[in-house]
Amino acid sequence: MQVTILLFARLHDLAGVEKLVRDIPENATVKTVWQQLVTEHPAMAEYETTVSVAVNANYSRMHAEVNDGDEVAFLPPVSGG
Repeated sequence: MQVTILLFARLHDLAGVEKLVRDIPENATVKTVWQQLVTEHPAMAEYETTVSVAVNANYSRMHAEVNDGDEVAFLPPVSGG
């Protein structure tokens, strides 16, 4: 299966790109996608407990199932004034 991954804010900075396309196994979850990202970009690991997730523009959870062609977005917490 193939998914599009969107990265925002600090995650975008760490990966050096805002959009990735990756092959993932059947029956994958958002957590599966996240773990693949952390393998490629270990500095992202610190955001695992605070990152927000959206699948196809709908907020989701790490245990949500991911299907072929889905778009998975990871949004770290941001601050500003």
